[in-house]
Amino acid sequence: MAGIRNGRPYRRLVAAQKRLGEPCWICGHNIPTNVDGRTHPLAFTLDHLVPLSRGGNLTDPANARSAHRRCNSSRGNRTTVRPKAAPQRASRRW
Repeated sequence: MAGIRNGRPYRRLVAAQKRLGEPCWICGHNIPTNVDGRTHPLAFTLDHLVPLSRGGNLTDPANARSAHRRCNSSRGNRTTVRPKAAPQRASRRW
């Protein structure tokens, strides 16, 4: 069964991406290596540039990006990354 997330090709891709030590592609901050990978919000996850639900390839290295668990979850299955919110400005000059 090709294409399952616990298969050998996917595990190899995750390990290779983790070895690169790249920062989170969504927020730009470093990803700590000494945190619990299953529960910590800053843990490493493999994010897909083109989400799998939108036809992205699970094991294509060109579609793989390093991300924090929190950033990956907040992005969902959108194909774009939301820019950081600008500071709120008053509607009038006081």
